Amino acid sequence: MSNPVGTGNESPQWSNWAMGGAWLVETLWDHYDYTRDTEYLRNTAYPLMKGAADFLLEWLIPNPHNPNELITAPCTSPEADYITDKGYRGSSFYGGTADLAIIRELFKNTIKGAKALDIDSDYQQQLQAALDRLRPYHIGKRGNLMEWYHDWDDQDWHHRHQSHLLGLYPFHQISVAKTPELAAAATKTLEIKGDNSTGWSTGWRINLWARLHRADKAYQIYRKLLTYVSPEVYKDSKHHSGGTYPNLFDAHPPFQIDGNFGGTAGVCEMLMQCDGETMNLLPALPQEWQAGEIRGLKARGNYGVSLAWNKGKLTQATITSKNEGNLTILYNGKQKILTFRAGETKTIR
Repeated sequence: MSNPVGTGNESPQWSNWAMGGAWLVETLWDHYDYTRDTEYLRNTAYPLMKGAADFLLEWLIPNPHNPNELITAPCTSPEADYITDKGYRGSSFYGGTADLAIIRELFKNTIKGAKALDIDSDYQQQLQAALDRLRPYHIGKRGNLMEWYHDWDDQDWHHRHQSHLLGLYPFHQISVAKTPELAAAATKTLEIKGDNSTGWSTGWRINLWARLHRADKAYQIYRKLLTYVSPEVYKDSKHHSGGTYPNLFDAHPPFQIDGNFGGTAGVCEMLMQCDGETMNLLPALPQEWQAGEIRGLKARGNYGVSLAWNKGKLTQATITSKNEGNLTILYNGKQKILTFRAGETKTIR
């Protein structure tokens, strides 16, 4: 809903999300990041990203507990509720982790876009100054990544939403290599939530576990997504529990394409992860997939990738770059830097 609290009896728990615009324009950045089409960036993506960033520069306020930090107020963590230390249950609060992850990603990518276009140097500095002041991630008393500003309990620790893990996936703010403590906290969050979910959330969890390099869990959740569901069962509303219909449509009631897209994305993340600068090959390859190949993957930075592996190890990777640049490749415990000319293909064996 675009009006503040929906229409009728809707709750701000899910219909009052000031981050909606900033979240949507990330899709525009993704299109640029995979194609590196500077004309698209100049004429379409960047102006809209800048508009969203302008809004958020005005929306952010100093943290009343630490004026050096910037936070949002009010905010929500979509569809999830907290329980305060005094027993109050609520949806709206301030300084939410999901809000700040989205803002962090938008500002970072808007700066990248301005640099790619060689424009707005003063604006880049303004965004960077705000980035430097954003309240950082925090770890809670259970070892989990905190979702709320305070270390409150979740109203439902097993809730299917995991909006505060956006920084792990699809963003690149949390990683096993660069932020191991936060990665461990994200792992704990997923362990607390458990494995029961439906549709889009199950698809997302495959990707989250893949980013944590947990091939075992990514594969387990992928198999769970593919659990057979008879269409006859879903005539009874008591049996809504996710899975996949015989025609391979996702069975989040009654059907949810997000589950299909999320599962496909999860397989890609298990086999190849790339932020445009570093590409990790077979980072979460399941034991069950000892040998195989995949062709035609597209990676950030405008790379085409085909892979083959045997006995759980990469045997060949063919990478084509549509642009000039350097790419760091991680594979079989090794690291290699490749330098590409535009249109060049290189093979690793």
